[in-house]
Amino acid sequence: MTIQANHGASIQDIIAIGPESESVQQWRERCGIETDAQIRLVKLAHMRYQHPDLEEITVFLEDFGMTIAKKNDDEIWYRGYGVDPYLYYAKKGPKKFLGGAFQVESYQDLERATKLPTAGEIQEMTDAPGGGHMVTLTDPDGFAMNLFHGQTPAVPGKYPAKLEINFETEKPRVRRFQRFQPGPAAVHKLGHYGVCTTKFEALVEFYTKHFNIVPTDFLYVEVEGGKKNVALFAHVDRGDEHVDHHSFFMSSNPTTHVHHCSFEVHDFDTQKLGHQWLAQKSYKSVWGVGRHILGSQIFDYWWDTTGNMIEHYADGDLVNAHTPIGYGPAGDESLAVWGPEVPSWFLK
Repeated sequence: MTIQANHGASIQDIIAIGPESESVQQWRERCGIETDAQIRLVKLAHMRYQHPDLEEITVFLEDFGMTIAKKNDDEIWYRGYGVDPYLYYAKKGPKKFLGGAFQVESYQDLERATKLPTAGEIQEMTDAPGGGHMVTLTDPDGFAMNLFHGQTPAVPGKYPAKLEINFETEKPRVRRFQRFQPGPAAVHKLGHYGVCTTKFEALVEFYTKHFNIVPTDFLYVEVEGGKKNVALFAHVDRGDEHVDHHSFFMSSNPTTHVHHCSFEVHDFDTQKLGHQWLAQKSYKSVWGVGRHILGSQIFDYWWDTTGNMIEHYADGDLVNAHTPIGYGPAGDESLAVWGPEVPSWFLK
């Protein structure tokens, strides 16, 4: 028997997803989704956490690749080099997850959100970089979700150079040598966050009914001859606009807890150098570096100094309204095509 060498390719979404799929339109009709009634999200923009030691978490986040945008005695806002005024908000206090924050299309979307049963009032973000207004609500499992509008974008920082790569028959990089500066992996933007929930079906209905959040992939288990969905990768539907494979992830779990949040970096070398930097600082690695299957991202996960999981990623998939919703079996083998063995407790 001849052993086949490994290979990779960039494959059209319809082919990569395979036969276990359905169109977004079919799914909407089957689930009774009414898009006209939805609160319209634009993107996931920043994470919000409470930390008991702001100095300690600041050292970690700077080593992770963010910089301080603004601070006061009890709050710090951290930014990347993209257009978002900040990607991470930290408030002083006992360890607590304060939710992801999604930009919405209009102030009227904030007003519509206040009609949801768990929503608070619209608050002006007077101290936050970029300003704007925000509404905070909770989902059926108690996770906070934040919606904001009217934020002024920041002037982006300098974007890293795109490396030229020499392949076996195509070698454009002549008399130009690859050289790198060790240091943190500078963060560009927030990509996604994930939760583990005891109320999986209720959360799927909540996020896909009230907001323009659409499944990209479901993972299922076999139960009494049928299939039960136990994990969801979902994106913000922007029609023909290309968006990240997922902005939100959830997994069915016997306990409710926040899983992780994930931030984009420039490329593979940036990520590996950042991984090396964090390891040299004696931070605790969770998993990585490796490459996911669903989403295709190169990943590395870490514990921050408060005990939250946080991820760098690079080279993620993009989807749009024409990308079919995929269905596949759940299991460790569905998580990565290469990298260290996944920790047995990773999604538990």
